[in-house]
Amino acid sequence: MKKNDVIELEFTGMTAQGAALGRHEGMAVFVPMGAPGERARVKIVKVEKRFCYGRLEEVLAPSPSRVPADCPAFAQCGGCCYRHIEYEEELRVKEQRVVDALERIGGFQGLAVEPILGAVSRSGYRNKALLPLGKSPDGRLQMGFYAVHSHRIVDCAACQLHPPEFNALMAAFRAWAEEWGDSVYDEASHTGKMRRLYLRRGENTGEVMACVVVNGQGLRHEDKLVDALRSAVPGLTTVLVNVNQDKTNVALGRECRTLYGPGFIRDTLCGLTFEISPLSFYQVNASQAQKLYEKAAEFAAPTGRESVLDLYCGTGTIGLSMARNAREVVGVEVVPQAVENARENARRNGIGNARFLCADAAQAAQQLAQEGVRPDTVILDPPRKGCAPELLRTIAEMGPERVVYVSCDPATLARDLQRMGQWGYAPQRVQPVDMFPGTGHVETVVCLGREFQKSKEFAYLNYEPSPNLEVKSDATYAEIKEWVLKEYGLKVSTLYVAQVKQKHGIIERECYNKPKTEGGKVPHCPPEKEAAIEAALRHFGMI
Repeated sequence: MKKNDVIELEFTGMTAQGAALGRHEGMAVFVPMGAPGERARVKIVKVEKRFCYGRLEEVLAPSPSRVPADCPAFAQCGGCCYRHIEYEEELRVKEQRVVDALERIGGFQGLAVEPILGAVSRSGYRNKALLPLGKSPDGRLQMGFYAVHSHRIVDCAACQLHPPEFNALMAAFRAWAEEWGDSVYDEASHTGKMRRLYLRRGENTGEVMACVVVNGQGLRHEDKLVDALRSAVPGLTTVLVNVNQDKTNVALGRECRTLYGPGFIRDTLCGLTFEISPLSFYQVNASQAQKLYEKAAEFAAPTGRESVLDLYCGTGTIGLSMARNAREVVGVEVVPQAVENARENARRNGIGNARFLCADAAQAAQQLAQEGVRPDTVILDPPRKGCAPELLRTIAEMGPERVVYVSCDPATLARDLQRMGQWGYAPQRVQPVDMFPGTGHVETVVCLGREFQKSKEFAYLNYEPSPNLEVKSDATYAEIKEWVLKEYGLKVSTLYVAQVKQKHGIIERECYNKPKTEGGKVPHCPPEKEAAIEAALRHFGMI
């Protein structure tokens, strides 16, 4: 094929970016705005070595799932990619994307994937909007979203993903800007004042924030701006100016100045209250985030005795939501502001068994492992690129009972699950969650457990005593060591037995965990021996 060829194509699937997929003479053709199960006439616009891109010219036989797009900006905007198909089909596509990644990349054939958790609606759910500002060729204010793979602003009067308050504030800001506003920022020349309109809303409290990002210290007629925005949304909670004078694509600067209200809004999530400033991280879809966190807590299954290590913890939302059912929570995050927010969130909600470290996840995990920290559960919520191999190895060496992995990219998730399998952990439950309906994104929560095999070569063991077995309510160290040697061929020390008993809250004499010499190091029980000792404690009815 070559550019400008026009072909007939049957679409058999969809990509992660929402383009329909078809094949012509063995070559994959990607076509935006197409839908699986339909036949169309397509014009080829770009040809690569193994695939090409096409433009939809005419739908010859529409898919049963095709619906009229309900947004005039849909074809140009880089936000949604599924508004031309029914929501049920969108969910099917996203669930299949998770299955395909696990099979093709992870090598997990036949792994059961639970039905995707869909949203009540794919409209009006966003509690955050960061709208770039620009000028049209005729000099009028443009405000909306970037087109796909560009910084060209697609002007938008109202977005289907926004709550009504956002669309009202957008209209009020446009009217104010035309009469009173400063010059509009130009990205190429780094001139002009007004860069972005930034909106946030507490989904459960209804509190609303409006913030204008400026290339300078402020705006003219700020009082009139406040009046205009408050008139548009009578319950408006706060109005701010964010100062960003850097020549950068980073949306927000570090300095904020409050024009009206307290300078923040509040919202509730999983029974906790969060204070949200312009610079705070908070999930964009709170109701779906609650489903995701509840599923993560279900997978972690804390009973009040466990220690939880929450890596990539952000502002602490996942770990804090589990803290009341855990012995302790240790959160790790590399962004200082997020760590401070996490600590404040813990204080605000009266949670005293959570602490937060500002550090790189891999380095922190390694340091904690060297200090002998052995969490029962590890929570992973990494960025799109996933986890470094050394971090996954360190986690496996810590030997937690469970690892709960929250992922925003099925491809890197599948890769990391495969790596964890090398160190004795296997996925036990997989739950996709549609956090961002209408868009190409899908979240997945996975529960990994130690793979258990009664073997010297294999590191981890699982043992459940027979219900008919008469067991003691206690056992001596000698009896525990003898049982482990007989059942698993492993020699364990009294120190290792003491460490495992201490982990499970069985009181020990302090001297067992003390070094024999001044300044000496205490060796820590290896994961395979810890699992064997735990099996013995179960056998003897001690845990």
